Amino acid sequence: MPEDLDALSDPLADPELDALRAERDDYKDRFIRALADAENARKRADRDRREAENYGGSKLARDMLPVFDALKRALDAASEEVRAAAPALIEGVELTQRELLNVFKRHGIIAIMPKVGDKFDPQHHEAMFEAPVPGTTAGDIIQVMDDGFMLHDRLLRPAKVGVSSVPK
Repeated sequence: MPEDLDALSDPLADPELDALRAERDDYKDRFIRALADAENARKRADRDRREAENYGGSKLARDMLPVFDALKRALDAASEEVRAAAPALIEGVELTQRELLNVFKRHGIIAIMPKVGDKFDPQHHEAMFEAPVPGTTAGDIIQVMDDGFMLHDRLLRPAKVGVSSVPK
């Protein structure tokens, strides 16, 4: 009988009710976790979509860089005689190179064009050689072999440069 009195005095101590509360709490916990998982999946899908939009064309972009290099080398190789003999050809190559850079820019590709005398930046440049050059300080760019390119905030190709070491 004393047990029955305890049950009557505390109606919330019902074992069946305790089991229902535990089950409810378990379902609530599962629901909150499912909501968090769904939100994380949405954020992940959003991030993946943005990355695909920004960087999905990186393989094509990387494949187009030699075209830019070839146009630049053609212009660099043109002597004054060639420029004087075929100005329309030189202008056409320059316009083609400029248009290629405009297309790159529209798609988030920005050229990294270091100059001799600039400081070497390992985030954007690749040192092809190092040489002591009088009149320079260690880390100065002494030669530029190829321009580099960024695709939005990612390095597509580093600029290839020669760097001064400490002059002896």
